[in-house]
Amino acid sequence: MRITWFGHSAFRLDFGSAHVLIDPFFSGNPAFEGDRKAATAGATHILITHGHGDHVGDTVEIAAETGAKVVTNYDLCMWLASKGVTQFEPMNTGGTVDVGGFQVSLVRADHSAGMSEAGVTVPLGLPNGVIVRAEGEPTVYHMGDTDIFGDMALIQEIYRPDVLMVPVGDRFTMGAETAALAVKRFFKPKAVIPCHYGSFPIVDPDADRFVAALDGSGVQVIVPHKGTAVTVQ
Repeated sequence: MRITWFGHSAFRLDFGSAHVLIDPFFSGNPAFEGDRKAATAGATHILITHGHGDHVGDTVEIAAETGAKVVTNYDLCMWLASKGVTQFEPMNTGGTVDVGGFQVSLVRADHSAGMSEAGVTVPLGLPNGVIVRAEGEPTVYHMGDTDIFGDMALIQEIYRPDVLMVPVGDRFTMGAETAALAVKRFFKPKAVIPCHYGSFPIVDPDADRFVAALDGSGVQVIVPHKGTAVTVQ
């Protein structure tokens, strides 16, 4: 599996015939460097952890350009349908859907979700983490935006993720030390990739404290260059 981080919480997974975008926030993303159409070319699926603008991102435009199927919670799917998205797979927390070649599961996240329209906040379902499983590939857990919570132990027991994408930027998610504690306390990953930092001035500018907090733990921390794919087996 090839994993590309585009800054903030935006990722691309390439494996087999699947080309999966997660939280495709490009336009307006201060951390994104490059061409959005090049980054999203050939996308087959778009997974969204929750209904905030910095995670929904360019979903409507990318879906129209590529024909990618959107997979997210029911409420957000219906909202996206009202914006013109036609290919979607609605689901909800605890559910698993086979989307052809791989499975997507939605798990708990401690956060919020909603978008402002005409000065009114529209609720868009529960926030989630996303699990991606495919035969012969590492299991990926994108935590979305979240704090630490005890039931992460159940996520480890049920899904046994190999790769974690962990928000570390503080203020809107858990901070670096808490994120490191979550990794050490609840998971046994092959690799951990920090995210949700280095974008807006009000979140941490880098992942250095997270890396330091995991030093000596035996956990492999990957801090990829934005836009450069890393291979995880």
